[in-house]
Amino acid sequence: MSSLNLHAPWEDVKELLKEAEVELTDDDLDYSPGNEDELLSRLQIKLGKSQEDIRSWIESVSSNRGMAG
Repeated sequence: MSSLNLHAPWEDVKELLKEAEVELTDDDLDYSPGNEDELLSRLQIKLGKSQEDIRSWIESVSSNRGMAG
């Protein structure tokens, strides 16, 4: 799968994701470039959503910074 299209530093995006989904932990959101599949698989299990939905959500949060709903 291709890289996540992030418009903000991962640490900032991670905090917004944790605000939107309070059950997410730092371990759930452990990510480094090149390990997208690992992150998406982990979140798919935790959130019960498709990897494509999760990818879109992460990229949307990154683009909108603060509109993490």
